Amino acid sequence: MQIQDTAAVVTGGASGLGGATVKALAAKGGKVFALDLAASIEKAEQVDGVTYVEADVTSEEQVRAAVEQAAGAGVPLRIVVNCAGVGWAGRILSKNGPHDLELFRKVLEVNTLGTFNVMRLAADAIAKTDPLTDDQRGVVINTASVAAFDGQIGQIAYAASKGGVVGMTLPAARDLARHGIRVMTIAPGIIDTPMLAGVTEEFRAGLAAGVPFPQRLGRPDEYAQLAVDIVEHDYLNGEVIRLDGALRMAPR
Repeated sequence: MQIQDTAAVVTGGASGLGGATVKALAAKGGKVFALDLAASIEKAEQVDGVTYVEADVTSEEQVRAAVEQAAGAGVPLRIVVNCAGVGWAGRILSKNGPHDLELFRKVLEVNTLGTFNVMRLAADAIAKTDPLTDDQRGVVINTASVAAFDGQIGQIAYAASKGGVVGMTLPAARDLARHGIRVMTIAPGIIDTPMLAGVTEEFRAGLAAGVPFPQRLGRPDEYAQLAVDIVEHDYLNGEVIRLDGALRMAPR
């Protein structure tokens, strides 16, 4: 599927994985709508061909409005990339007592429910477009994490939320097959995003040393490159791709 002259929705599009993805899609001629929270959009690097839309992925009203804006852009909406997410940590039991229930709920709400919310509303819009070759209409790319498979100590909420994204991949692809919509998931390893901006170089080097090869942190543009490849490769569907340099996370 070609990216040029299509509309794309990217959540978490103001920075990190989403920020790199909006750049890559816009460079390919897509009309990109970057959804994010207002505070993140204010700090975002403005990219030609990208419209920044304030939207909380957990809000049906805000996501519906953003999808309608993208679908009414004059070119068909065919691409959705879900990058929005949070990664707060906490053990089931710590010196402070049991894991905070509201924190667990919030992580699942943003990462799992938010992904589903965007997918279902965007799929409804994509399904109304004219079909392409092989009756294809579009593609949804969700973001999980290697934590879905190798969750570390303190990652109970994050691992559960990303495991939910992994678990949705195949049934979503099967559900949406009749509408010509593919569903794929990328599971990144340790990517050098703004979430790591506050760590020391020593800590960063330690993270990189745990990656078999190449022995470095991943880059957001490598995630974006894979997202573009998935969009353009029409036979990729219903699968999770690890983007991690063969990393398998240790318990801590």
